[in-house]
Amino acid sequence: MTGATPVIVETRNEDKFKLTPELLESAITEKTKMLVLAYPNNPTGAIMDADDLEKIAQILREKQIIVLSDEIYAELTYGRRHISIASLPGMWERTVVVSGFSKAYAMTGWRLGYICAPEPLAGQMLKIHQYAIMCAPTTAQLAAITALRDCDEDVAMMTAEYDRRRRLILGGLRDIGLEVFEPEGAFYIYPRIGGFGLSGEEFCERLLYEHKCAIVPGVAFGKSGEEFARISYAYSVKHINQALERMEAFIKTLK
Repeated sequence: MTGATPVIVETRNEDKFKLTPELLESAITEKTKMLVLAYPNNPTGAIMDADDLEKIAQILREKQIIVLSDEIYAELTYGRRHISIASLPGMWERTVVVSGFSKAYAMTGWRLGYICAPEPLAGQMLKIHQYAIMCAPTTAQLAAITALRDCDEDVAMMTAEYDRRRRLILGGLRDIGLEVFEPEGAFYIYPRIGGFGLSGEEFCERLLYEHKCAIVPGVAFGKSGEEFARISYAYSVKHINQALERMEAFIKTLK
């Protein structure tokens, strides 16, 4: 709608899939208006801590660039709390935070989200939003009120359970012999599946048809994902163990 041109910044495994100041600066031109920042990240499970964010914020403040911060997985972090870039000095007035209830509150499909933004930006966004969507469903709104008021303990319990599954699948993939970045947020893990003489899509397609195990090729999220695959661990321990067994059997046929 705005006529903007997206510029893709490819994060790297060696940087723990964080956005670095060097990568950001290399992508900025005199036309740059906004940075879209998505952490905790899908598909990698990477997070940005306070020091990482401050380095990015310094560039944004100097360049007068707005940031759209997608924080849908904010409650799902392991070992440290999520920090919003909006909380840093000089960033509140230039940040649009996007979030919702699908992930932390398991309300996937209820289609309820929200933004927190400076009033001048929110006012302009409303002009488009009010003519594109009638309203959020009443039932979803009532459920979200209950989630916010009464469900902190449930979120903490589920986060602990995701952490258990995270450690299980991380160890399992490493036992199989795959190189794996350790995720610190969301509920995805991002192993390297290159080195078997197959493209990422070929690897995932053969795993699906030959061993009935579905994972997503990393290239679906950008060119830098060619040698990776995204695996969700928002499944039961039983299913995760079964998937690991099937992946191991498949990889043995490739060796």
